[in-house]
Amino acid sequence: MKRICVMWLGFALGALLVPALSHAAVSCTRAGLLQAVDLYLAAQARGDVTGLPLTKGIGYWENAAPADINKGIITKAMKIDHHRSIFDTSTCQTFTEVIVTDKAAPYVLGTRLRVNHDKIAAIEILWTTTGYWLFNADSYLKHSSSEDWGPIPAPKRDSRATLVAAANAYLDAFLEKKLDLVPWGVPCERLEGGAYVGNGSASDNCEVGVPGGVNIVNRRFIVDPVFGTVQVFCRFGVGGPADSHLFRVQNGKLRYVHTLTHLLMSDFGGNRPPH
Repeated sequence: MKRICVMWLGFALGALLVPALSHAAVSCTRAGLLQAVDLYLAAQARGDVTGLPLTKGIGYWENAAPADINKGIITKAMKIDHHRSIFDTSTCQTFTEVIVTDKAAPYVLGTRLRVNHDKIAAIEILWTTTGYWLFNADSYLKHSSSEDWGPIPAPKRDSRATLVAAANAYLDAFLEKKLDLVPWGVPCERLEGGAYVGNGSASDNCEVGVPGGVNIVNRRFIVDPVFGTVQVFCRFGVGGPADSHLFRVQNGKLRYVHTLTHLLMSDFGGNRPPH
């Protein structure tokens, strides 16, 4: 009888441990997408993907190009100083901004996950580091961590369509410089690679320094109305540098803009990339 009780206790304890060890919580719900991001962040910190619930034939990209997940930057262990994520339950995707200020190997990453049922089906990472467009991880950390990207009260949330329209209007402005069509908010601050546009005043404006003649193509959107956010992976012209724009929109107006561009400063040809 004692042996039976011990066996039953062992089985019960094992059953209790199963949820903690399984990946059943990964799903297209908001909580399930958060679980996927938490698992990714732990994997990136370790530099080890073996703990991720990956689908067979996982899609993996770096800087808009297919890559080998077993040799990618995701296998580089990093001490993450700050991260921010958004969750798109309509498309089962997430986007995470990752900031690493390690002096020997600083990075700012923009990572997309796509969930299919209880597995991660795609991982895409755009990374920047020393020598890339206006890169400064310390500045990125300072300003990003001080901004308010918290949940917007339900009655004040913009629709998905409004968020996408705001992002498109901003990116469209770089071709013909029709700035009057952009829903500028005041104040609005922009963080570009690490360079900061604004001084914390009520009059800060993101219109400063917007170029013209640049066609931003291959736009792909991740949208989170709860946080008033929309992220866009795109390129500066066909075959141009890979880029990420992350927007915070409040009351239909742009509040914050974060950009990452996978472009070496030494490769800059004179046509300033868009912000």
